[in-house]
Amino acid sequence: MTKAENKDSRDDAEHDREQTRKEFDAAVNMTPAALRKHLDSDASKSVGQKSGGGEATGHKEGRRILEIKAKKKADLTDDDYGHMRKVVGYVRRHLAQGGKSRNDPDSAWALSLMNWGHDPSKD
Repeated sequence: MTKAENKDSRDDAEHDREQTRKEFDAAVNMTPAALRKHLDSDASKSVGQKSGGGEATGHKEGRRILEIKAKKKADLTDDDYGHMRKVVGYVRRHLAQGGKSRNDPDSAWALSLMNWGHDPSKD
């Protein structure tokens, strides 16, 4: 690989990271403080798929989102960017399934989205 090809490859990777960050920031429309408060609520803990009776997947994802949000851009890892893409995909799919629940901020649908850092009332 030539120096120019290597530079182009790095530029493409940086562009992908910037795009991922932009999409993540749009999908996660809750502030860290608001997400933390939601995750501490009984409502947050009442929704989602739980494996083995433990913490729900979405609740765990919310804690991971807070970890990512607390990092400086330069400290984000490839794993962080992969996780950010996972969050974006989940939020997009879940929003598409809203149906009648869209108008109920206490629905399992809305609470689950909020576990993933997206407050549908802000849409």
